[in-house]
Amino acid sequence: MNKKEELDIRYLRMAQIWSENSYCKRRQVGALVVKDKMIISDGYNGTPSGFENVCEDENNVTKPYVLHAEANAITKIARSGNNSEGSTLYVTDSPCIECSKLIIQAGIKRVIYAREYRLTDGADLLRRAGIEVKHIPLEPDDN
Repeated sequence: MNKKEELDIRYLRMAQIWSENSYCKRRQVGALVVKDKMIISDGYNGTPSGFENVCEDENNVTKPYVLHAEANAITKIARSGNNSEGSTLYVTDSPCIECSKLIIQAGIKRVIYAREYRLTDGADLLRRAGIEVKHIPLEPDDN
């Protein structure tokens, strides 16, 4: 394994740990944006700022206004003065199509994820946009 792959796994494990901040019960997702070996943003899935930290309704269905980890990380960059052009996104789960559109527009060039999602349209769109997409399953003891 080369140094780049080792770093990819390390950052992916950090995204996994970051996902533990999520209050969502159905699935906790974490994301890190890394540029020049520096974490420039982070995010996890949850409700918008100022809302109650409850992601699911009484029927255990995710509320429609819950933000995905990638969207939280990307919007944080917009508020920070940082620039995500050419960066790498590490996320615990493969991005959905909506987050993939944000990833493309944010100038992110690599997406590394640990868990496959049942729909592949997000990853497919990223590849179509020329973004490197890599699935690295984490070992059970990495979680």
